Amino acid sequence: MFRTSCSRLQGVWKCLPHDGLVGAIVQQNLITNSSRSHLSARSLIQLCKKNQAEWMTFQHLCFLKRQYVTHSSALCQRARPKQETVTPVLDDREDSVLRQVDQLPNIKSDSGTEVPACDPQNEPEAARAARLEARQWKELKVEYSDLPGVYARLSKIRLTALVVTTAAAGYAMAPVPFDPFTFIMASVGTGLSSCTANCINQYFEVPFDSNMNRTKNRPLVRGQISPLHAVSFALACGIPGLTMLTLGVNPLTGFLGGLNIFLYTCCYTPLKRISITNTWVGAVVGAIPPVMGWTAATGSLDPGALLLGAFLFSWQFPHFNALSWNLREDYSRGGYRMMSVTHPALCKRVALRHSVGLIGLSALGPVLDVTTWSFPLVSLPINLYISYLALRFYRHGDRQNARKLFFCSLWHLPMLLLLALTCKKSRVTRDEGDVAAGATSLAV
Repeated sequence: MFRTSCSRLQGVWKCLPHDGLVGAIVQQNLITNSSRSHLSARSLIQLCKKNQAEWMTFQHLCFLKRQYVTHSSALCQRARPKQETVTPVLDDREDSVLRQVDQLPNIKSDSGTEVPACDPQNEPEAARAARLEARQWKELKVEYSDLPGVYARLSKIRLTALVVTTAAAGYAMAPVPFDPFTFIMASVGTGLSSCTANCINQYFEVPFDSNMNRTKNRPLVRGQISPLHAVSFALACGIPGLTMLTLGVNPLTGFLGGLNIFLYTCCYTPLKRISITNTWVGAVVGAIPPVMGWTAATGSLDPGALLLGAFLFSWQFPHFNALSWNLREDYSRGGYRMMSVTHPALCKRVALRHSVGLIGLSALGPVLDVTTWSFPLVSLPINLYISYLALRFYRHGDRQNARKLFFCSLWHLPMLLLLALTCKKSRVTRDEGDVAAGATSLAV
C-alpha cells in the first residue's frame, strides 16, 4: 500500500531500540531525511546510536508519522479525519417512537373540517417546548378535596390500622370489665400517636425515599405538600393523641405512647442507615401498642401485657425479614442497612428462630394465667405452618419462599390474636379461684 520510502520508515520504526520509559532514541532530522536519501534500516540505526544528544518521545514520533502520511502526495492512502459524534441535549424518545409509526390520515369531524395529523418533525417550537416542559419534574398542586388521601398516605393508614387493632386486642385481653369510653379514648389516642410517628418518619426520609421504587410516590417526595405542612399535621395529631392517652385513659398509657413516638422517630429512623439493630428497635416499637391496650384497661404492667408484647415482638421478624428480602435492591439503593442487605444469612436465621419462638410463647399463655390450656393446642397448627415456611425460607432463601412467608404472616397475627381472645380465661373463673384461695387461707 505504501511505497518504498514509507515502508523503509516503517522498518526503521520496527527496528528502533525501545527505552524502558517512554520511547526510542532517534533524531528528528534523520527521520525527515530518511525518505529523501533512501537510507537502509541498518544505516539509520547506526546513525541513531552515534547521535544520542537529543531525545524524542513516543508521542512525538507518532505525530511525525501522521504528518508524513498526511502531507505526502505520493502515498496511495489518505488519513480520514475522525468525525465526532454529537449527543443531543434532550433525549426525545417519544419523538423517535412517533417517527417509526405511520402517520395517521386526516380525520374528518362531524362538521366536515379535516383535523390535521400530528407530525413530530413539523411540530412548532412553542408546542415542542410546552410538551418537554410538561415532562419535567415540578411541584404538584393539590386541591382541598385531595388532602384526606394525602394525609392517609402521610400517616401510613394501613400500618396505623394494624397498630390500633393490636392495641384493641390488648385491651380486650385484659381481665377487667369492658369500658366503652376508655376503649374509644385509648384506640383514638393510639391511632393519632401512630400518625404522628409515621409523619415524622417520612419527613426525615425524603432524600432516601426518592431513590426507592417502593417509596418514591409518597406525598413529601412528590411535593404534594410542603415539609412545614407535614410537620404541622404531625403536631396536630400528636398533641391531642398524647393528651387523650394521658388524661382520658391513664398516665402510664400516655407515657408508653410518647415513648413509642420517641423510639420510632429518634432511634429507629436514624438507625436504619447506621446499623442492623434497627430491626430489633423497630420490633420493640411494634410490641408496645398491645401493652398500651392492656395498661389502658388495667392501669398496670402485668405479665399478660408483656406476653402480648412478646407475641408482637417475635411475629415482626418473619414478617419484616421476608418483606425486606424481596426489597433488597430498593433498600440498598436508598442506603438502608437491613439484615437482608448486609447479613442475608442472619436474616434467615432470625426469621426461623422467632417463628419457632411463637410456639413457646403460646405455651406461656396458660402458665401466666392469661389463657386456658386449649390455646397452645388450637394455635399449634398455625404456628407450625409459619415455622415450616420460615424453615423453607432459611434453606432456600429465594424470592418465592420469602413471599410465601410474608403473606402467611399477614393472616397469622390476626388469627393468633383471635384464638387468644377466644381462649381467654374468663373473669368469673378467676374470681372463683380468688374466693377459693381466700377461703383456704381463712381455714388455715
